Amino acid sequence: MEWICVPLLLFGGIRLAFTQFNGFNCDPNHHSRFPGDRDISVYCGVQTITLKINLCPVLYSGYTDADLALNGRHGEVHCRGFINNNTFPTAVLFSISLSTLEACGNTLVVSTTQGFNAYGNISMVQMGNISGYIDTPDPPTVISYLPGLQYKFSCSYPLEYLLNNSQLASSSAAISVKDNNGTFLSTLSLVLYNDSTFSQLISIPMSGLSLKTRVFAAVKATNLDRRWNVLMDHCYATPSGNPNDEIRYDLFFGCYKDPQTTVFENGKSQMGRFAFEVFRFVKHKNQKMSTVFLHCVTKLCRADDCGILLPICGNRRRRDTVDEHAVSGSSSGDAVITAGPIITRSVSSSSKHLNAVTSALISGLVVLGVTSLGLFVLSLRLLRKPSPSSLTGVWNPSFR
Repeated sequence: MEWICVPLLLFGGIRLAFTQFNGFNCDPNHHSRFPGDRDISVYCGVQTITLKINLCPVLYSGYTDADLALNGRHGEVHCRGFINNNTFPTAVLFSISLSTLEACGNTLVVSTTQGFNAYGNISMVQMGNISGYIDTPDPPTVISYLPGLQYKFSCSYPLEYLLNNSQLASSSAAISVKDNNGTFLSTLSLVLYNDSTFSQLISIPMSGLSLKTRVFAAVKATNLDRRWNVLMDHCYATPSGNPNDEIRYDLFFGCYKDPQTTVFENGKSQMGRFAFEVFRFVKHKNQKMSTVFLHCVTKLCRADDCGILLPICGNRRRRDTVDEHAVSGSSSGDAVITAGPIITRSVSSSSKHLNAVTSALISGLVVLGVTSLGLFVLSLRLLRKPSPSSLTGVWNPSFR
């Protein structure tokens, strides 16, 4: 590898020069060093997050652009950057779309802070912080003489903005329905609540929901007449906003139902309702919080035929093929609707609480012990004090 001085003709006929290192635009006077915090630039855009890394210190450290990847995903091509050699110094660019922000392992953490709502009023708003890192791989050896490089980044957006601009975290979907009067569209939405009356929207504290907190979910439909009801085919959870995530946990599917899940209403009205206890995904074991996204595969069915479309479980006879053909025109296609993220605490605070209680008890016992010891010593001193009858000396005859 060698440094080469290459002349360039710039504006106004002024001839300038810059230095190239292995074909990259680098200056040995400024870039013969290990990387620093100033070598990464983060641009939090309206549709994408762009990361720009100065490649020259990376080359000086003994790595190449191919060694840089998002969040340790070195085996995934789409998690690597691309070189921009039209700038000085040469840069490696990474682009993260807000619609697939968790594709390469980036972390989304939701917090509540004071800010301005959509009406310009000061209120508590939820913010979504997207963070991650770009690093180099560790060699498959016991030791290494190369420094491990890591560049951290983060961007914060109003959670409402992320949900409205994310194809994966959308909480509603349009579904097409055919009937005798033609085709119409109905909008399905998945809404989360705190209470069993389905009246109080869910509120997630900054520290996240405690594990086993009961969350109530409702699938609603709009633009429907009384002939159509909502039928939840199955609902499941994933650690990311991607409904096709390989990691998933079924809440109910066919005749299977999670023991902590209760289905209150399905196929009986224009709303499907159920409740479940929040949990954490084991993949988040090294994180303080876990993200849970809820997905429901939903369809619309004619009110008179919804019962036939529901799964027949237990000892009852399953419907046969003739029954299925009889209701083939009685339902719409499937739509996947999503809600989330639900933030849960991955690390329980019960041990800390127990330690605090134990400390208080120990402190109380110490104070009680010191007090008892003081009273005991005082009582001994009183017992040892000589009585008047045992005093010796000359009797004063004036005292009679």
